[in-house]
Amino acid sequence: MRAEFQPRSIAFRLIVAVLAVELVSSVVVVFLSFGYERHAHFKSFDTLIHGRADEVMAAIGDADDAQNDVILDQSVLHFPPDEVYEAFDDTGQLLGRSPNWQGAGAAVLPGSKDGFVQLEVNGRAFRAMHVHGGRFAGERVRGGGKLHTVSVLYGGPTDHVWHAIHGAVEFYAAGSLLLLLVTGPLIAWLLHRGLLPLRQLAALAAKVSADAWHFDPPANARTTPELAPLTEAMESVLQRLEKAFLQQKTFVSDAAHELKTAVAVVKSSLQLLNMKRRTGAEYQAGLERCLTDCQRLEEIVVKMLTLAREESSRNAGDEPATNLAGCARESVSQLDTLAALRGVRVTLVEWDAVVEAARIGLAQGDCLLLVENLLTNAVQHSAPGSEVEVRIKMDGLAMVLEVEDHGDGIDPEAMPHVFERFYRGDPSRTRNTGGTGLGLAICKAIAEKAGGSISLTSESNRGTTATVRLPVVVGVEQTVGR
Repeated sequence: MRAEFQPRSIAFRLIVAVLAVELVSSVVVVFLSFGYERHAHFKSFDTLIHGRADEVMAAIGDADDAQNDVILDQSVLHFPPDEVYEAFDDTGQLLGRSPNWQGAGAAVLPGSKDGFVQLEVNGRAFRAMHVHGGRFAGERVRGGGKLHTVSVLYGGPTDHVWHAIHGAVEFYAAGSLLLLLVTGPLIAWLLHRGLLPLRQLAALAAKVSADAWHFDPPANARTTPELAPLTEAMESVLQRLEKAFLQQKTFVSDAAHELKTAVAVVKSSLQLLNMKRRTGAEYQAGLERCLTDCQRLEEIVVKMLTLAREESSRNAGDEPATNLAGCARESVSQLDTLAALRGVRVTLVEWDAVVEAARIGLAQGDCLLLVENLLTNAVQHSAPGSEVEVRIKMDGLAMVLEVEDHGDGIDPEAMPHVFERFYRGDPSRTRNTGGTGLGLAICKAIAEKAGGSISLTSESNRGTTATVRLPVVVGVEQTVGR
């Protein structure tokens, strides 16, 4: 059965990686040291052999005979007993050789150039050198005497050279191994200490829970260049999670409050009808009240589902291109009745052909929902006889939708909360203006899904302006540039 792969810690992998690099480096050092020691020792050996070959050459002199021959005077030669030599004249006549050797044979007879050859003497490897030179025999008078070309072959065993080379390489290898054994635990200890801020950071993050969001990373985590980005990212993520969690708790609490209130109203209406016998008209009125409250309950549920859908589909994919100007006209048409009932005029401020041609990345239904929610808020908070203006303009490659009313405005203390779920500026939650407190939250979710933004500006007793900025999509660059 195949064993499952067990992931290793970062510290373990770093230690293995460093030790592997050290091991490879040690092998390279040993290899290079072998090459260097071989070169250095054999260079010294070759210099020594060359020098002793020259000594043999210097020992060749006049034989003092009638033929003007040359002779090797071995009495002046004192070499180590394990080294060998021999000398020849230009006729191939042996002039002399070391007593511990029978000669190299014809295979390595001296040539015309100096050089080294490899020999085997008594089962041992030797390195030898040919040296050529000239020697004069006889008296140099009236053309007398004779010039001889002589050759010397001198060699020495190489086993002691190789022993020295191997000894040096073994020293380098032992030193590298010792260094590896010492640095291994040292690296492990240093890494353990170096990763201490990371472990402290992990321990603090592990203490964060739904009931305890406090996260105070150690100072060394903030000052360490490698950990500072992680620390900042964790703080940012935890802050966003805490905010989202609190929003979720608030949403659940507010939703429960809204639904409980609506259900309690329906229940009280039914209990009131059931307390005693009623006339048909009283039953009819009671049922109508129950129906109205049920419709309000249904509206709350629908808007909660809508908000959940919009938030869950953020960045879910490319949305079809939609004409914002067309959505604005359709929304105004659908809200004509509500505006007329409240005595409010809704005016579409004229825009240019570029606005008509531009498209935004929202589905038609989302675009209509965005504009209708903003218009509904504006109409509901406008005084009878006032006007609501709808403007659309281009700002670079973005479209800006403005919905302005001339109502009482928004209390400055309420402005930071206007986009919160179920938030309404009326602390007593009266229903003077209707609504569930989800409209602006839905608008914000739709705008952000399209990559845009929404904001409110308000002046007391002068009105409120909702501004939505949405990026344009395919083909608008050419339209804007005309």
